[in-house]
Amino acid sequence: MKHHLDWSAYETAGQGDAYAGIPAAGGDFAKAVAVCISDKLCQRTPKGVMCPSFRVTGDAAHSPGGRVKVLKAALNGELGTRAFASDELAQAMELCVGCKGCKRECANQVDMAAIKIEYQAQNNALKGVSHRDWLMAHLPDWLRYRRTLRSLIRWRNRAPWLAQLGEFVLGIAAGRRLPEPAAAAYKAPSVRSAPDKSDRDVVLFVDTFAMHFEPDIAEAAHQVLSAAGYRVATLQAAPDDDPGRALCCGRTWLSLGQVERARAEARRMQDALRPALESGIPIVGLEPSCILSLRDDHLKLGLGERAVALSRQVYLLEEFIAREHDRKRFTLEFKPLPPGRTLVQGHCHQKAVGAMKSLRKVLRLIPEFEFEFIESSCCGMAGSFGLEAEHADISMRMAEIDLLPALRGVPDAAVLANGFSCRHQIREGAQRQARHVALLLRDALKQGASC
Repeated sequence: MKHHLDWSAYETAGQGDAYAGIPAAGGDFAKAVAVCISDKLCQRTPKGVMCPSFRVTGDAAHSPGGRVKVLKAALNGELGTRAFASDELAQAMELCVGCKGCKRECANQVDMAAIKIEYQAQNNALKGVSHRDWLMAHLPDWLRYRRTLRSLIRWRNRAPWLAQLGEFVLGIAAGRRLPEPAAAAYKAPSVRSAPDKSDRDVVLFVDTFAMHFEPDIAEAAHQVLSAAGYRVATLQAAPDDDPGRALCCGRTWLSLGQVERARAEARRMQDALRPALESGIPIVGLEPSCILSLRDDHLKLGLGERAVALSRQVYLLEEFIAREHDRKRFTLEFKPLPPGRTLVQGHCHQKAVGAMKSLRKVLRLIPEFEFEFIESSCCGMAGSFGLEAEHADISMRMAEIDLLPALRGVPDAAVLANGFSCRHQIREGAQRQARHVALLLRDALKQGASC
């Protein structure tokens, strides 16, 4: 079996233990699957992230443990020679939203999100990439023609017949609005060239979504970091790269099993970051799914030591601020915001890696700020999952587990959500406009502190 991801971290998994039985084929990938010990923690419904598909269906087949059973059957040859193209495996993996909850909450930390990427890549190799998955994955490419794409999406969102046509032809749910690119993309402020290196240097990675859909988030992050005394450089493509194509972590391709393209994008980013990696300059980003991919998923792309170095140097904005504040280096003071309660929706990947603690610390830097974290599983959008015609309904059912009832319970509260998908789901399901923490911190800057 040719692997699309690097599973060598599981090389010694199960030695002297064998977990619940390592499948006969699949090598280290089989060992990653066999990490599951069938204790059925994933089939309980306490507070936490794991497992949204089981919670909404009540069907053990749609839990990590249920998926492992079918994966083991596939790797043991019980589903035929084209097991990764079988209907049985497709049904088992269909509702996994890649929330990474099981990696944190499972007793043995089964990484079903990564396993699903490998499954999708194997399926793509056998059956080809669907038109919809190809279209969705290539969003960063399409945004090179942002004005044209913006017009098409706005037309589609306002013309029901066109939305229905899109559902018929591509399987994109007619009842869901597509995110519309902003009128103008983010433009990085010019930075004075400085021959000296400083311990206040920071590289700001502006992801595809902040760049093209919500540039005010990137502008706010730049403003806050500059006001705190950091010399902020926005990540740009390497000199020998295509200057017309923005840098991307490759998440849209990776999440849909198009691993080779994701690997190519990861290499582009590494090339652009070479000076920062060699100098130890922190890389700060805004979108949890992107930044945490650099820290986790990229380590399975077989990209060597630079990927490891990047995983150690990359931070979410709130993680960086919390770290610097703990070191007495972030001394920027904030002013109180208008009174009122704020509900905070954490991105699944933030919860899975324990990054919500940093967000809590940063929010406490704002005087008199009243906030409450929503105890919730996945919001259900999960990238393109909630836009797919066959999944749009269950996507909203996932949101109804915890998130939407919590929002309806406090109708006057402001909402904070750092994930692009989370903000989209909240806008669709609750008709509320959630904001990123960068915007909140910018609004809390004292007069004269903005730069």
